Amino acid sequence: MDATQRRQHILTMARRQGDVDVRQLAVDLDVAAETIRRDLSLLAQQGLVRRTHGGAYPVESARFETALETRSARMTVEKRRIATAAVEHLGDAESIYLDEGYTPQLIAEALPTHRPLTVVTASLHTAAILAPHPTITVVLLGGRVRGRTLATVDHWATGMLASFVIDLAYLGANGVSRKHGLTTPDPAVAAVKSQVVAVSRRVVFAGVHTKFGGSSFCRFADVADVDTVVTDTGLPASEAHRYSLLGPVVLRV
Repeated sequence: MDATQRRQHILTMARRQGDVDVRQLAVDLDVAAETIRRDLSLLAQQGLVRRTHGGAYPVESARFETALETRSARMTVEKRRIATAAVEHLGDAESIYLDEGYTPQLIAEALPTHRPLTVVTASLHTAAILAPHPTITVVLLGGRVRGRTLATVDHWATGMLASFVIDLAYLGANGVSRKHGLTTPDPAVAAVKSQVVAVSRRVVFAGVHTKFGGSSFCRFADVADVDTVVTDTGLPASEAHRYSLLGPVVLRV
């Protein structure tokens, strides 16, 4: 295969597996490791992958989004720490929004069940986790269910949200950057998240460090719209400080 075909193969493998390793690719494609590094650097310049030590992982875009199954298998230790720390910022909130995605599911599992809470969510998974608890009232947004994440979107969901005033929203994103803010690949998802930001008194972003520095297709919020950012220590302290200058409190756990 020529260089273009090789890079397309690398991108396909990264999206299928969740990440790729330079040495393994060099063996599989029978080329030098330095050739693979150059390919990954070019793909990174195009915004298609993010480099890691010894490899790369795919960046979500208008044409690609990681499946929920993949998200639930990667960086689970860090995501559980983030979820636990995020719940510590619940405060006196009586109504909360829980976003779609795996980390919000972990937040759902960590919520206190000894006090009354009303939880609004677009996620069928999160609704199923919380509905059995008698102290928690679950409001599931209506709409079209996305097969990739099992969450509802479109005007039914945004219409319901417009009638609420929510104390605290826990949001995720596919990418977070100082320039482009919080982004996600799907315009329908972005519309729901944007409406959540508009109706919530406080917003907490909870996500792993690999989200930072990347951007996807649709922006739904600026960094300044977020009150608190909870991430892991993989985000350098210097970079966390740069984000904090835009407004939010940034916590590395």
